Amino acid sequence: MKWLKYVAIGLLIPLMVIGLSPRGVSQDTPVPAADSPWDGETAPPLIERELFFSDPQIANSQLSPEGDWLAFQRPLDGVMNVWVKGLDDDFDAAQPITADTQSPILDYAWSRDGQSMLYIQDRDGDENFRIYAVDPAAALAEAGLEAATLDLTPFDGVQARIYARPKQTPNQIIVGLNDRDPALHDVYRLDITTGERQLLKQNDQNVAGWVTDLEGNLRLAVRETGDGSTEILTIQGDNLEPVYTCTFEETCYPLRFQPEGDRVYLVSNRGDDVDLSQLLVLDLTTGETTLVDQDPEQAVDFGSAIFSETTDELLATVYTGDRQRIYPQTDAFAQELETLQAALPEGNLSLRPETDDGRLRLVVNQRDVDPGTVYLFHRDTGELAKLYDSRPDLPTEHLAPMEPIRYTARDGVEIPGYITVPLGIDSPRNLPTVVLPHGGPWVRDTWGYRGQVQFLANRGYVVFQPNFRGSSGFGKAFLNAGNRQWGTGVMQHDITDGVQFLIDQGIADPDRIGIYGASYGGYATLAGLAFTPDLYAAGVSMVGPSNLLTFINSVPPYWGPVRQILLQRVGDPNDPADRDRLKAQSPLFSADQIRAPLLVIQGANDPRVVQAESDQIVAKLRDLGRQIEYLVAPDEGHGLVQETNRLAAIVALEQFLGQHLNGRVQDSISPEVAARLEMLTVDVDSVTVPEA
Repeated sequence: MKWLKYVAIGLLIPLMVIGLSPRGVSQDTPVPAADSPWDGETAPPLIERELFFSDPQIANSQLSPEGDWLAFQRPLDGVMNVWVKGLDDDFDAAQPITADTQSPILDYAWSRDGQSMLYIQDRDGDENFRIYAVDPAAALAEAGLEAATLDLTPFDGVQARIYARPKQTPNQIIVGLNDRDPALHDVYRLDITTGERQLLKQNDQNVAGWVTDLEGNLRLAVRETGDGSTEILTIQGDNLEPVYTCTFEETCYPLRFQPEGDRVYLVSNRGDDVDLSQLLVLDLTTGETTLVDQDPEQAVDFGSAIFSETTDELLATVYTGDRQRIYPQTDAFAQELETLQAALPEGNLSLRPETDDGRLRLVVNQRDVDPGTVYLFHRDTGELAKLYDSRPDLPTEHLAPMEPIRYTARDGVEIPGYITVPLGIDSPRNLPTVVLPHGGPWVRDTWGYRGQVQFLANRGYVVFQPNFRGSSGFGKAFLNAGNRQWGTGVMQHDITDGVQFLIDQGIADPDRIGIYGASYGGYATLAGLAFTPDLYAAGVSMVGPSNLLTFINSVPPYWGPVRQILLQRVGDPNDPADRDRLKAQSPLFSADQIRAPLLVIQGANDPRVVQAESDQIVAKLRDLGRQIEYLVAPDEGHGLVQETNRLAAIVALEQFLGQHLNGRVQDSISPEVAARLEMLTVDVDSVTVPEA
């Protein structure tokens, strides 16, 4: 299950479900751009926005452990739910085994024996996830879905996490619950057939996350110290004993236990002479580490690993430079990878866990101009059978390639990024441009299909994605260069310098540059408009903090164990020197410098960036007489997961950028989406600022 084994440190990443429903190239005549980027060249057809942003008809497929069933997600009465079918059956024969009528299922997984389906669900984006178990056989029988579904964590205002699904106890999982203390997750063994739970460890030592061995025994704790350092601790009865520590400027975390149980794979860049993170093995009895793998090109951090579900051996390591690189660790996997790469177009490969007998696995191949195709791979014979296209009706021949880019920042540091030029333009000159800074900020952009990028390129915009300092993946020096550098520091300077590079190269029209981002990217949008007001003609901020003082003081309680990292990397409002700097870095306090029109999008239930962050900047700009538009989704959190909300926001975005940057605009809007857009639109005169 893709749920966190332990808390990601302070990540501000919006939850965005972007998919596809069957439609086609727009038959509408697009609203013409005043200065078309395709003057004298052939423009691709306008692709309907629904093709990029509607819910997918088939998504997130998973084989059952025995390989006889295929589970996947598709809409049920307009809400994404989980369906199953026999592996050899047509998709038309599939039946739903969940029936949520309000919110899409965010993630799910088979139990280890395939007898149950587990899924997590919150309400309206509040991130108070509950864990549910469904008996698929009962769900498909006359008993029906309601009788076959068990709410395993029926607690209001409580966040549940799944830490492990042990093979040895397939009817039990290891979970975390913060029902005793909202800031801390205690650890339980939970029976998925009865809902009974057994306390394994009460969290009274500020632990951020817990790790089990392959048998499901609770073995490790991860916590942050008062100075933001990370401690990995072994569990010795009631005591926690440190076995490995790294500073807040270093990265270290356990990845997965080896079968023998006293050795664990560890990702770390600890040490003065180490910049890029490596894959190590940590011996818990001696505390000694052994190098397993590092980037052969010495260019990027360790990315991820592929393990066998049958033998638990390490099959391959994965690194992401400009593109994905996979390095086999066994001869057998090397042959398997060679077979796949010979049969598929060059792109990003995602290999999902094999069945219990090791025969079958799902393989996803995705490229910048292709959302991806899912295949069934027979590992014993090498046969590769196509199951489905991720977005079958998207005309991929009209999508634009994403290219890596390098530019030099004002202090001489090379900054990586990506640029996507609208299809059909061989020599980009003086084009409208949208800067798309990523969220996080301690993540990075990568090459591949991005619905928002392709949508914007189809509308006629150059799309620029800078991996500014503070982005992860490029070594700890690059990451730490962003510490306390929000807004007025190098993190924003790197974005600004990238835009200036595009202007100097003649690619970007200096009068038609917009900036659009979500979460940290929303903050970067506000900072760009406030601190470089002459650079941008328009901005769109989704769930972006406007005041770093109030933002840091309003993070969710369960971020408590990792709050020190936030204070170290961003700043401490209780420190007078930091407070002055944080205020200076907050766009709210420089709102009088903002001149460009701004569109703000917010989820009312966002626990990470609360609505007050958007209310503050909207009210301030309104009072200053600036052009400000505001959307609030009452049933969303940190991003937009409801299809109609997402489409309504995209309509507003498209029209806003079309008005201010002269890109193409699809003129048709379905009545349902138009009604939702009207409902989401806030009269800015009604916005009040809550007291701090």
